[in-house]
Amino acid sequence: MAAETYSFVNIQASISGPGGSFSLGAGAAVAEEGITVEMQEDKDTMIWGADGILMHSLHAAKPGRMTVRLLKTSPTNANLSSMYNLQQTSSATWGGNVLTVNDNVRGDSITGTSMAFMRFPTIAYSKDGAPMNEWVFGGIVDQVLGSGIT
Repeated sequence: MAAETYSFVNIQASISGPGGSFSLGAGAAVAEEGITVEMQEDKDTMIWGADGILMHSLHAAKPGRMTVRLLKTSPTNANLSSMYNLQQTSSATWGGNVLTVNDNVRGDSITGTSMAFMRFPTIAYSKDGAPMNEWVFGGIVDQVLGSGIT
């Protein structure tokens, strides 16, 4: 039986959209806090009747957020800033990003489509330097978790 392991080195992440296409994974100066994928809504609404019988309603939408945390010194911040500034000029370029996150060892595959920048990151300057910039995107998220090392 192989040992179960994880390393960010195996993470391949990228963004593609109006104004750019580049890596957001290993080698992009990602902060220790890394990349987070979060669904924005429950997939189910459960309603129960006066007699105790349940009804489930399956929601079709898959809204989610993907947060990429880059070191303050990462050159990728400039790339994302350029994309943001270009995309905010027109609804024709807004919300057209595709973000992917794959763990090629564990088999995880996450794709965000129709992704838009939620906001420009908070920028801080301090004695020791702000450790990171958080880039938050919202859109449609599809996720498949792999079975890992066998």
